Amino acid sequence: MDTKTGIAVPPPVVEIEKLELFYGQTQALHGITMPIHERQVTAFIGPSGCGKSTLLRCLNRLNDLIPSVRISGRVRVAGEDIFAPDCDVISLRRRVGMVFQKSNPFPMSIFENVAYGLRIAGERDQRVLDQTVEHSLRAAALWDEVKDRLGSSALRLSGGQQQRLCIARTLAVEPRVILMDEPCSALDPIATGRVEETIAELKKEYTIVIVTHNLQQASRVSDYTAFFYLGRLIEYDRTVKIFTNPGLKQTEDYVTGRFG
Repeated sequence: MDTKTGIAVPPPVVEIEKLELFYGQTQALHGITMPIHERQVTAFIGPSGCGKSTLLRCLNRLNDLIPSVRISGRVRVAGEDIFAPDCDVISLRRRVGMVFQKSNPFPMSIFENVAYGLRIAGERDQRVLDQTVEHSLRAAALWDEVKDRLGSSALRLSGGQQQRLCIARTLAVEPRVILMDEPCSALDPIATGRVEETIAELKKEYTIVIVTHNLQQASRVSDYTAFFYLGRLIEYDRTVKIFTNPGLKQTEDYVTGRFG
């Protein structure tokens, strides 16, 4: 329970503590500490280069792929320290899925795109594959548009459909957290609206973190908003407070367009 508002606060599924990240000698994140609450949408906002995508990629250790990166601090997902030596990174990336800025369907059928993660994990039961593909496409609000052409190439889909297909592909391996790095930046307003509607439905079952430059989108889709500047977390609170009554003038200046 939030003692200031009296509103029930869902428990955190991700806990970030004193997280710092360096690219070589350059520090990109400075002592980030924040929770990410279960079955809520949390938006990361801030000007370009402020560290929001860098932080997002820490949550499923995608930054491990960059040789010069050094990280300190702690991130726990469902209580597990994801930087512990015994953490299974492959398992982590199933539990914490990623939807990228540019849709990246595989050059194969719609069905096989969604089933891909299951096949890699060793699933061979066609009934399980069929059920999971349908469930995932329904959850991504794409089933009705593609159910009669599951065998056709995913590359024939529109940009918005491809992005929802990538969401379905992420859902198929049953993640607990879904990370979205500017998922609508390349989409037109109609396709953006469909993705935002999908996000609103998905949060009933999943915890979602979205990086967005679109402040209107952050205010529409998120429950919590974190404002970053120069690698520092400036303010984090319920979205309605960040956009209507922020605690800091720097936050107010950003969300009202005075800088950034």
